[in-house]
Amino acid sequence: MTKILYISPENIVGLLSIWKKAHEDAGNTCRYVTMFHSILDFPEDICLNLPLITNRSWYIKTRKVIQKQWYKRDPDVERTGNPPFWKPANFIESSYFRIRDSLWQGIIEKAIRENKLEEFDIYHFEWGLDLYRDSRFAQRLKDTGKKIVTYYHGIDLRNRGVLPKMDELSDLVLTNELDLLPRYPKMKYLFLPFDTEQYPMKTSLNATIRILHMTMNRYYKGTERIIEVCKQLEKDFNVEFILLERVPHAQAMAVKSSCDINIDQISNTGGWGYGMNSVESLSMGICTCTNMIPEYEKFLPDHPFVNIDSEHLYDQLAELIRNPDKIREKGVQGKEWVRKNHGVNSVRETLYKYYREAGFLCE
Repeated sequence: MTKILYISPENIVGLLSIWKKAHEDAGNTCRYVTMFHSILDFPEDICLNLPLITNRSWYIKTRKVIQKQWYKRDPDVERTGNPPFWKPANFIESSYFRIRDSLWQGIIEKAIRENKLEEFDIYHFEWGLDLYRDSRFAQRLKDTGKKIVTYYHGIDLRNRGVLPKMDELSDLVLTNELDLLPRYPKMKYLFLPFDTEQYPMKTSLNATIRILHMTMNRYYKGTERIIEVCKQLEKDFNVEFILLERVPHAQAMAVKSSCDINIDQISNTGGWGYGMNSVESLSMGICTCTNMIPEYEKFLPDHPFVNIDSEHLYDQLAELIRNPDKIREKGVQGKEWVRKNHGVNSVRETLYKYYREAGFLCE
């Protein structure tokens, strides 16, 4: 039996809960530690509730202002380099992280002792982040022969960059973002795992077609353009547009299950293709639309998405609305495809293959 620990700022899109069950179903032990509770209200295991970090809007806006004014860095602009490396912008930023690490130390060390967090075999550091900015916990683990995995979700690598110490300590580097592969040569691709059978398959359409768009960040999704087009579609067709923005996950899923078309993104600004939002709607048998650039279509030639773009969005959605059979057909294709590629057992076996290739002991 192998003991696996995930460490992450938050239980992003519920992934940590999924991984915990996946590892336990394979006979291993798995726990996860989060720094703060997500506003999307995903389940927690060991939540530290650390100060000075959250994903609430006021914090994100404040951090952006500080980065632009004090660190002379725009957090929405991608960094250069393959991989791009993070370093403090100046004395102010380095001092902030030293002070924060000092403030957090008592909470972190208590959690380590009480939960025996140094007694695991494999450690996954989500977003490529340690509990401390100086990566001292990961260094302690490495010094005792523990195996270190870092996982990047997109913006963490593109816009923040890789922490040099975590790069040095990592035995295995993973991502589900295709565009990151050429930017970090030792990185491996892994589909997002999902329990594809937890939601019933949609079998019929609403009398009034319901079009959904969910977003945590309007800029990265192209949300303003999506709203503009869908409002016009409401005037021209018998459709209803629903916008969900930063709402608890359970509430979002209840609404999503009642919709016929899900629009993921049209900008590829925060990453190519699709994410967990699409995986969820595909699992429900919902026709799912996103922008798929040629590189992604080559990588996933059998994908079930309706390919959309900003310029032609109105016509692309109007064609779907006029052809309800295509909406249903894409929903069926989506369910079959996501089961094959994102099913928990399939993704777990790929991860364990990577473990074995890296010399980890995990059976």
